[in-house]
Amino acid sequence: MNIAVVGAGGQVGTVMRSILRERNFPVGDIRFFGSSRSAGTFLDWAGESIIVEDAERANFSGIDIALMSSGATSSRELAPRIVAAGATVVDNSSAWRMDKDVPLVVAEVNAHTLRSLPKGIVANPNCTTMAAMPVLKPLHLAAGLRSLTVSTYQAVSGSGREGVEELATQLESSMQYNVRVLTFDGSALQGPAPVKFPAPIAHNVIPVAGHVVDDGSFETNEEQKFRDESKKILEIPHLRVSTTCVRVPVFTGHSMAITASFEREVSVDEATKLLGDATGVVVTDIPTPLLAAGHDPSYVGRIRLAESVQNGLSFFVSNDNLRKGAALNAVQIAEVLSELA
Repeated sequence: MNIAVVGAGGQVGTVMRSILRERNFPVGDIRFFGSSRSAGTFLDWAGESIIVEDAERANFSGIDIALMSSGATSSRELAPRIVAAGATVVDNSSAWRMDKDVPLVVAEVNAHTLRSLPKGIVANPNCTTMAAMPVLKPLHLAAGLRSLTVSTYQAVSGSGREGVEELATQLESSMQYNVRVLTFDGSALQGPAPVKFPAPIAHNVIPVAGHVVDDGSFETNEEQKFRDESKKILEIPHLRVSTTCVRVPVFTGHSMAITASFEREVSVDEATKLLGDATGVVVTDIPTPLLAAGHDPSYVGRIRLAESVQNGLSFFVSNDNLRKGAALNAVQIAEVLSELA
């Protein structure tokens, strides 16, 4: 397959390039694309230096599959052009996720939807949604999922390199203080003023991941993504979902505390067995973002009964948001597409 990586030098694009190599994807020719700022630079591929082409001016002919991670605005413009040139687009942005003619795919959950691509585009879910789907799908098939109450703990890398740099800078600044003699009014630990986030992120948690949507709901766009995408991927249009998305001072790895309600009672032992047999899921005593970092599965643990909802279970999930949350799933989709070709 002739492959293009659009946004090849970005956070997710870098991981995409690595995973293509790790998984021995059958690459014929490979081309890298980026913004006009990165055009003309070179990126490594199997010991060769591949030039980064300007995506705005490029000729995309000859490409079979394009893996895109260049943002929603860019994708809305470029994806139709790439499809018109003969390629299938696997897009990592939010641009196409809720389009009824674009399948929203988690490889382990609903790869069957890849058999019909009316627009030639496949959407990758939001990284937080992605981590939950391989866990929720087997439970839903067994017991009928009715509702979800979710609190997320999202790493700063989910907001791009700027978020990573802001946490690193604030942590570095705060290290000059001797924490054993602080009066802990908070000011000494804050470091430089926040830019990327609405409050200091170092030594803190911020109950606003993404931005508050101006529609009167008081939800953030991250919360709306989790709700709407879950319904589409799991094919449960009437699923009730309540989510609070929180940004935490972790560099890599999104986590979630999930309470789920089902049509019938599910025991802890049954849930543990179902999840232990699920593809892309690892059951562990203490799932953490540090455990998940650099690895592919969704780690799930703390499985227990939840008395607050009917037939309820509570559990905790951690996943690497840059791997399965973005780059890995895109490559897995490309693998399925290559088998269907």
